[in-house]
Amino acid sequence: MINRVILVGRLTKDPQLRKTQSGMSVSSFTVAVDRRKSRNADSNQPDADFINCVAWNQTADLLCQYMHKGSQVGVEGRIQTRNYDDPNNPGKKVYVTEVVCENLTFLESKSSSEARSSSPSNNSGYYPDDNYEELAAPGFSISSDDLPF
Repeated sequence: MINRVILVGRLTKDPQLRKTQSGMSVSSFTVAVDRRKSRNADSNQPDADFINCVAWNQTADLLCQYMHKGSQVGVEGRIQTRNYDDPNNPGKKVYVTEVVCENLTFLESKSSSEARSSSPSNNSGYYPDDNYEELAAPGFSISSDDLPF
């Protein structure tokens, strides 16, 4: 059996970093993914699906530090479902389906990201100037050939 998801889209809002009680980083975010309307539709204009995703640990840290609303990203992961009791309606369960992000790819260059950005919280830019190697997870290396700019 295979549970693998690959999405390419844009962030619908600035990601926010949270910490669990044990200190792990987590960020929930939504990716807007274009799709063509069905054949029966009058227009050939794209429609969008809004896919809920969650990133953990270093992936969440990088996402929140360097991405913002409108940034184009590639997300690779798996679909997960979970449920919890609704605190506002005792006895009712809330079911959530989301993509757990295992790999995140930044798909825009620094210049196009900054040109489109209207978010004042993105003062530092897309990547640090000289030390992008520090962004990688332990045991993972990034070379200048891997970067989209």
